[in-house]
Amino acid sequence: MKMKLWQKVVTLAALTFGLAGATASFAADAPATGAKQEAAKDLVLTGDAKCTRCHDESDVPAVLKIGKTKHGTKADGRTPTCTSCHGDSEAHIKNAGGTDPRPQVDRLFSKKSTTPVAERNEACLTCHQKDAKRSHWEGSTHQSRDVACTSCHQIHTEHDKVRDKKTQPEVCFACHKEQRTQINKVSHHPIPEGKMGCSDCHNPHGSTGPKLLVRDSVNATCYTCHMEKRGPFVWNHQPVTDDCATCHNPHGTNTASLLKSRPPFLCQQCHEPSSHRGNIPGLNPGGSAGAGTMGITSARGCLNCHANIHGGSNPTNDAGSRSLRR
Repeated sequence: MKMKLWQKVVTLAALTFGLAGATASFAADAPATGAKQEAAKDLVLTGDAKCTRCHDESDVPAVLKIGKTKHGTKADGRTPTCTSCHGDSEAHIKNAGGTDPRPQVDRLFSKKSTTPVAERNEACLTCHQKDAKRSHWEGSTHQSRDVACTSCHQIHTEHDKVRDKKTQPEVCFACHKEQRTQINKVSHHPIPEGKMGCSDCHNPHGSTGPKLLVRDSVNATCYTCHMEKRGPFVWNHQPVTDDCATCHNPHGTNTASLLKSRPPFLCQQCHEPSSHRGNIPGLNPGGSAGAGTMGITSARGCLNCHANIHGGSNPTNDAGSRSLRR
């Protein structure tokens, strides 16, 4: 069948535009060349190229695992390069393939590093200074004892042990060996079970409270979970008001409820064991409390009567209520 002239023109135009479109499509799919190819390959980490010429996957695969961490996110303009942390290290780079041993990089972060701890930490704080959790780092216990950020944190790995509650304790216990022993006693917080981490109570980067606690006091830290012990009560037990650690060891003991020792021995650290008097200096001078019970408490447990140790709210104004009885 013969095609009319206008049909031939339309067919030719369709073929022409179709080929042009295909060519454009192929061009879009084709790999970039030159500078474009380099940009696509390295995005924001161009500064690493002079390092990865030698430190490739076949040489130091563990080092390049940083690419799987937030420190290796190519699409983020804040991502540091090798030299952001290790310094320009010109002598090290220029000596590639030269003398042996070659000069070290400007900043090393390993345990055997000769780079001063303050200089290593400064490299980290260049980016991490603004975090509110690190606002009390200067002057903190760890800072004053020359603890480096990398003493606890692992940078070139996607699993930083200290940021995982299940593995965090083993990092802390590398130095805090006494707490390792305590946490494995019969009565303990569920740290070995992975349900709590050291950082639930402590801020290793510094705090306004004692012992690097996350709150301003021991009690305020404990009340984060144990609100029912906070009160206020009609009748308060003075040691509870002062410091939970008077009776409890938070890291673990061999006595139930994390008590430092079992009653009545724990109670008798303040209360006279022989007369049942509460002779507590500054609180009950003269020991008038309990004077009417002499001779009836022998061989009896304190908790038989005094069940509300943390405080009682019985509104009746009698000796039984004031003595934290049931």
